[in-house]
Amino acid sequence: MPQIETSSTETSEDTFVTEEGWVVRLRPREEEAVTLGLPTEALAQIDRIAVQRDMSRFALLRDYIGQGLRQDLAREYQKSFWKKTEQVLTQRLKSKEEVAAILEEIRTEKAA
Repeated sequence: MPQIETSSTETSEDTFVTEEGWVVRLRPREEEAVTLGLPTEALAQIDRIAVQRDMSRFALLRDYIGQGLRQDLAREYQKSFWKKTEQVLTQRLKSKEEVAAILEEIRTEKAA
């Protein structure tokens, strides 16, 4: 199984302006090297997509990992938000049915 290795590098703070006029500031963050084994077919597909996106293999892998991490963190935040909302409503209202109805109304409005 092929191994993908990342190396620990220090990044200096860079600032640049995108074509759209956005100012982007990259800040250095601590990194840790990781070795990851991937099936040869998956690695070939990653390389193909990286070329299409004009990215390196490592940049694409970081992008995929970052997307998945942000999705999981967003779900975690939503669960925490709803739990806290329910706690606050339960403290203020006496009826569990009323709390449930309010939460359902909020969820319905959010989905619409």
